[in-house]
Amino acid sequence: MHFEMEELLPIVGRLVERYTGMDSTSVSYEKAEQLMEAVLYCIRETELETPWAVADIQGTSARQIYEAGKGAVEKKVKKALKLYHELLPEFSSYGNPYLSETILKGMPEFFRRYDVEFNPQDTILTLDYPVLKDLSGYTGIDRIYEFLVCIDLEQHFLKAFPEDFVNRVLRSRYGEGVEMVDNLCETLLSSMAGALLLQKPLEQERLSQEDALLLRHYLAEMELSEIKNQLGDVWKSFVQLYCENSGEVFEYLKVAIDGIAARLKNMV
Repeated sequence: MHFEMEELLPIVGRLVERYTGMDSTSVSYEKAEQLMEAVLYCIRETELETPWAVADIQGTSARQIYEAGKGAVEKKVKKALKLYHELLPEFSSYGNPYLSETILKGMPEFFRRYDVEFNPQDTILTLDYPVLKDLSGYTGIDRIYEFLVCIDLEQHFLKAFPEDFVNRVLRSRYGEGVEMVDNLCETLLSSMAGALLLQKPLEQERLSQEDALLLRHYLAEMELSEIKNQLGDVWKSFVQLYCENSGEVFEYLKVAIDGIAARLKNMV
């Protein structure tokens, strides 16, 4: 949808009046620019909410589209908050300080400060924990919601293992007292990849010397594309056996396949 500036300015004007208490002369240029972006954000949210219906709303006024988008933003805030509260009871950061800080401290602050009306485009949080999905195209509640969806899928996957197993693998990877900076699922999958390819039990954090040599020999005979395919097959089977929402979990995790497969191939 495209609207001319003269259609948008009255909406921004009303926001300015609400923001300043009817004293529109006291608003700075930067604040007016922020309020214009707030209007555009809500209009874009209408398209995100019902992309299939864009053709049906052609000819609708910018004001109506803005109000619909603002309502969609409010609905997404409630949806994100519901997901957050569902996530919390069994949440574990497994010692990752970035994940712990973001979920336990950052999220309550976001929901407290988020301004649907005057600054919906502001993400507020830096979201330092690296999820596997690229969120660079999202801002505001869209980015927060997508981040929470990623964390929810990760927690479903991680809960397929005993917590002490996950912690042992992570300690084996990072050592005691070393700050974890990577994605937990990618770290776990990377550590498990060799055992999964060799169909070995996952109880041990590291392959034996004999199994490590066998894995090198096995990888030497495979092209990178074959390694990717085999990793995808074993991960999909594992997720289907042990994870709720297995289809969504696998689609999320498979983003890590290329990097892990390349690292395995470089071992040869």
